[in-house]
This record gives sequence, C-alpha cells and structure tokens, in this order.
Amino acid sequence: MEETNAKQTLYLVMGGRVSDPRKLIFADPESLHVAGVYSDYDAAEDAWRGNAQRTVDDAEMKYVVVPLHKLLDPEG
Repeated sequence: MEETNAKQTLYLVMGGRVSDPRKLIFADPESLHVAGVYSDYDAAEDAWRGNAQRTVDDAEMKYVVVPLHKLLDPEG
C-alpha cells in the first residue's frame, strides 16, 4: 500500500484586547477569545472576518489567523 504525503493545514483564529492598536501585544493573554481551529484558510478567514466585524467599533480588540501547521512543522 502506497503512503501519501498529504500535508495537513491548521489555522487558529483568536483575538483579544491589545495594549496598543498599532501592535499585536495582547493586554491580557489569559482572556484571549479562541474562535476555533480550522483545516483550511477560507474557513479561518470567515471566522476571523465575523469576529473582527463584530468588534469593529472597539479599536483595542484585534483578531488574528495563526497558521498552526507552520509552527508544528516549520520545515514542511
């Protein structure tokens, strides 16, 4: 049986209050909102967009998409 080398992609969508809206330093990392982990970028972007738009009036709230698969396998 032939083994396939399909790469799994994982994206984390998270957000929270930042100390400076121009930077990505979370004021209280323990209270970050984890929107979820997604297997494709389009789903992660949809989750990011929904959460970012929900908090658009609060300049100190920031959501990000983190490519977990690049952290888990940096050479892959």
